[in-house]
Amino acid sequence: MGANVILKGRMDELGLTQDELARQMNVALEALGGKPGDVSARTVRNLLSGSTRRPIGRTCAALEAVFGCPVSALGFDPPRTAAQAEDPVHRRTFLVSATGAVVATATPARRSRLGWSDADRFHLEYASLLGDDSRLGGTRRIEHRSVELAARIQSSLADGGASDRVRRQLYRLASDVTCLAAFAAIDASAPHRARTHLDKALTLAGLARDSEAMFRVWDHLMLTSSQRENHAEAAAGAEVMKRSSVARRDPSYASLAHMRHANAMARLHRPVAAVRALNLAERAFERPRDERPSAWIGFYGRAEFDALSSYVWTALGEHERAESCLHRTLAAIPGGMVRNQALYTAHLSLSQARQGEAELACATGRRAFDMLLLASGSQRTTNTLARTRQVIEATGTKAPEVVDWIEESRRWI
Repeated sequence: MGANVILKGRMDELGLTQDELARQMNVALEALGGKPGDVSARTVRNLLSGSTRRPIGRTCAALEAVFGCPVSALGFDPPRTAAQAEDPVHRRTFLVSATGAVVATATPARRSRLGWSDADRFHLEYASLLGDDSRLGGTRRIEHRSVELAARIQSSLADGGASDRVRRQLYRLASDVTCLAAFAAIDASAPHRARTHLDKALTLAGLARDSEAMFRVWDHLMLTSSQRENHAEAAAGAEVMKRSSVARRDPSYASLAHMRHANAMARLHRPVAAVRALNLAERAFERPRDERPSAWIGFYGRAEFDALSSYVWTALGEHERAESCLHRTLAAIPGGMVRNQALYTAHLSLSQARQGEAELACATGRRAFDMLLLASGSQRTTNTLARTRQVIEATGTKAPEVVDWIEESRRWI
């Protein structure tokens, strides 16, 4: 009886610990049936270990509500009884609709005081948005839904009282959701729109008095500076990240801060400082972690580390090293993360073109575009493919495969 690697993978995608999954399943059960759930971390451990292969009906309903898919897609056998036949109907009323608005039957009556169950309900919506973004990439739909969710969280804070801990948690969540909207704008290569979101997120993170939330805002601010080619400002933002309290205590945050600094230094044509920062990022990345990272920083695994390293080597003109990093990245990216696969395949195509491998770059570029069609579009990926075409055109290569690809790419981009 083996472990349920499918469920583990979905939890990792959403950044859920065992305790967090148990809490969200209980929130789902209360919304579905009106009674508090009794799922514990031990229940989740049994689901993960494979001890429970055929969950009971209530557990199935909760899992389907949290992950938005049948339990068979999570590696389980469906229950033998038909008792859950009406669960999917209730689940559909609980989940977010296609327009981003929560269905009215799932919304609890407004209370004068907010509690942890309210925070959990909002977090469930946020986790769904975060999962969509990590798989398919930032779209205007994700951006709009994130803005709408952040507005509802802030409205709930304005309309009801809460303890200091709950209030801070809701402000943190509103900041995280607003950052998600900003990242969708960054993915669309709209840095000015992203900065508008991040100005709001910075205020919300301050109200939450949360160092992780502040770090995330500064990280995205640094990305917008880089997109606007203001690399001195990006370097200054990376310095703020390096000196944050969360970077001092958590190696993942420290490594990401050094990585952002390395990227800025490379683009400022300071290779010695860039390589030094990249080495510091590597050292911090290899240090053991004392606890599980939060949902957001969970994206920064080995595949992402190698991908970001490739950007540094590209800026330093070391295109062969960049290509090596990108091959490792693409070998390690989970199959469902289509946006990242398309983006890093496009960067691989660009690195090959810059090494004079025009025909190979064209073949890689075709794969990137095929993935892009599945990823709901990503302007960053499109821009990278456009740069690839420019590099290939500059070589004057007349090989038929290259000429065909250039003409095809004109129709794509």
